[in-house]
Amino acid sequence: MADAEDNQKTEQPSQRKLQRARAQGQVVQSREINSWIMLATGSALVLLLGPALSRSLEHTLARFLDPASLLAHDGVRWDAVRQLLVEIGTGFILPAAAVVVAGLAGSLLQNGLVLAVDRIGFDFARLSPAQGFARLFSLRALGDFVKNLAKVAGISVVILWMLSPELRRLPMLSALPVAALMEIMHLLRRLALVVLVAVAAIAAFDYGYQRLIFLRGMRMSRQEVKEEHKQAEGDPAIKARLRQLRMERARKRMMAAVPTASVVVTNPTHYAVALKYELGDKGAPKLVAKGADLIAQRIRELARENGVPLVENPPLARSLYASVDLDQEIPPEHYRAVAEVINYVFRLKGKLRPA
Repeated sequence: MADAEDNQKTEQPSQRKLQRARAQGQVVQSREINSWIMLATGSALVLLLGPALSRSLEHTLARFLDPASLLAHDGVRWDAVRQLLVEIGTGFILPAAAVVVAGLAGSLLQNGLVLAVDRIGFDFARLSPAQGFARLFSLRALGDFVKNLAKVAGISVVILWMLSPELRRLPMLSALPVAALMEIMHLLRRLALVVLVAVAAIAAFDYGYQRLIFLRGMRMSRQEVKEEHKQAEGDPAIKARLRQLRMERARKRMMAAVPTASVVVTNPTHYAVALKYELGDKGAPKLVAKGADLIAQRIRELARENGVPLVENPPLARSLYASVDLDQEIPPEHYRAVAEVINYVFRLKGKLRPA
């Protein structure tokens, strides 16, 4: 049943689903990147602070290895032991803190700050032996085991390849001169660099693998995509109904403006455009209503009922209907034709003297 559901999930996850998963703490996370950053930080600290730290530790141990400093006539001097542990811990606390901060920085570099408030708390389901057994022997656990085994094997091969020319010399380290020991130190530095490069390659591969697994687990079915689209954009039926209601309200306001128009220009049957203009207005005539077919017929009926003059001018009616929106003034290219219609209407009403 689960395989059938997985086969139906063929669509890539939407941004909204990825955001919800992030809010729940589900993000792409590669532990290998954290390990690489911690290893690189530790190696840098060894190179930078190693000599000074080793000299300090040597001085401290030489001072406290004297039996007179740790032993008294009545037994062990515990205050001296505590001081020894404090000095050793003080020397190592800064490198240890830097490695811990590097591990945290690895997570921040991959995903930024992720605050999963829902996951705060204790889940008793994690104590279930059945679920623990299922996680231990799952395909994901098997893949992680194979990946770790391959990582250890690859790094071991690199180390053996680097050390193979020096294996014969290792038992004789104590008898080697200082110059030879310096060569071995250079070899160890090169070895550390090669290991860092190998771990970096493993981390890059692991991040791609983890991203592939994560996106595969986040895939959606077509039905889920449709449902999410409805939630994000709204139900198409509801949107259509709201659009219809808005059009009806706009139509009612338009019809209410017809009785106040100065003239209605008609096609004569297919189009009707109502214009409003009064003597002394500073602007151009304004289109207050327009319509085609049945709406045009209703505009003409309202105009007759309220004594608004009807003027047949098919080219002007079609042009105004197509180029002018409601409650907008007519554009300059129609000034002359509209002025002739307005003058004709005003002469009929006696507002202007006959030309």
